[in-house]
Amino acid sequence: MGTWKFDPLHTQVEFAAKHLGMMTVRGHFNEVVAGGEIYPDDPARSKVEATINTASIRTHNEQRDKDLRSSNFLEIEKHPTMTFKSTKIEHVGGDRYKVTGDLTIKASTRPVTLDVVKYGEFNDPNMGHRIGYAAETKINRRDFGMTFDMMLDGKFIVSNEIQINIEGEIVEATESQADANEGAGAAKRN
Repeated sequence: MGTWKFDPLHTQVEFAAKHLGMMTVRGHFNEVVAGGEIYPDDPARSKVEATINTASIRTHNEQRDKDLRSSNFLEIEKHPTMTFKSTKIEHVGGDRYKVTGDLTIKASTRPVTLDVVKYGEFNDPNMGHRIGYAAETKINRRDFGMTFDMMLDGKFIVSNEIQINIEGEIVEATESQADANEGAGAAKRN
């Protein structure tokens, strides 16, 4: 086991916030690149990193998407990406894990812990060795510089608490892919 990459066709990063404390507004990011060194039998050795293109945010409402991309929230012109880098991965029993790491949004970095469950594992000669995971956490958007507050009748238009849900399949790199990645890394270091 070793180098793994999230399958972009089978990776979803979704979020949800309350609108006026009543309705849940859901959205997702279309462009996510994630991977890492994964050791399923020794999670403590594993590392995961993800980069999300902030302009790829979608909520099924073009006006709301424009607002979320603006200086009120993500400021995509100044901050085109958000990142997550794990600092600790621990097995907590059965198919459950805790992944702690640094989440950076709008140049603010805060530690977050994801509750992770392993959905299953599949080895197919055409699709490769893959493992499915789901993860969830909650963040306070104000911790990441998204302090826009507007109220109607004493209720916040957008909640401070944001629910994050991630599902993905990781694919094990073949030896030739791992060798190519190592060679590219060595070339960058020289």
